[in-house]
Amino acid sequence: MSVITLIGGHGKVALRTTPLLVDAGYSVASVIRNAEQSGEIESAGATPVVADVEQLDTEALAELFAGSDAVIWAAGAGGSGPRHTWGIDRDAAIRSIDAAQQAGVARFVMVSYFNSMLEDGEVPGIEPEDDMYAYYNAKSQADEHLRNSKLDWTIVGPSALTLEEPTGHITVDNSGANRDVEVTSTSRANVAAVIAATLEEPASIGTVLSFHDGDTPIAQAVAQGN
Repeated sequence: MSVITLIGGHGKVALRTTPLLVDAGYSVASVIRNAEQSGEIESAGATPVVADVEQLDTEALAELFAGSDAVIWAAGAGGSGPRHTWGIDRDAAIRSIDAAQQAGVARFVMVSYFNSMLEDGEVPGIEPEDDMYAYYNAKSQADEHLRNSKLDWTIVGPSALTLEEPTGHITVDNSGANRDVEVTSTSRANVAAVIAATLEEPASIGTVLSFHDGDTPIAQAVAQGN
C-alpha cells in the first residue's frame, strides 16, 4: 500500500482530501501541530502525526517523510500574520521540498493559489504594504523552488475557496491573464478531488493546475494538464 504524508492535515481542504485518498487505497499519515485534532484525523481515515513543520529542520522533515511514496503540502499560516506566513508558506514549504528529495520521496503535490507566479522574483501588482503581500509571495516563492527541484511535482492552484458542494467539474486556466481570484471560485471539495486525481494521473507531473469551478470533469482536466 502506498503511503502519503499529508502536511496540514486538519485544514478544510486536507480533511476533505483524506477520505478520497483512503478510498483510493492509500495509507495517509496526516501531519498536524495540535494533538487535540487527532480524533478528527482518525475519523477521516488517516493516522495522525503530531509535528510542527515550522520548527523542524530539513533533516527532521526528511525523517518524517521516510517511507512515504508522496508528500502533499496543504499547510498554511491561515492569517496568523506575516512572520508565520513567511515561516510556514515559504520557509517550511521549501524545507519540505528539500526534505522530500533527501528522503527519496519522488512525488510532491503542492496546494497553492490561482495563477501563482513570479516576475523578477516577486508577484506582480502586489505592494509590500498589501495585506496579502506575504501570502502571495511566500506561496509563489515556494512554488518556484518546487518547479526547480528534481521531484515529480504538481502545483494545484485553486481560485477563491468556498464551502459549496463539489461539482466534480473545473476549468483549468494557466494563462496568467486573470490573477484576480475574487472573479472566480472553487469549492474546497473540488480542490480535494483535484489533489486526489493528480496522484492517479502521471500526466499531471510537472504541471501547474490553476483552476476554478467549471465545465470539465476533474479527471479529464487533470489529465490534460497545462
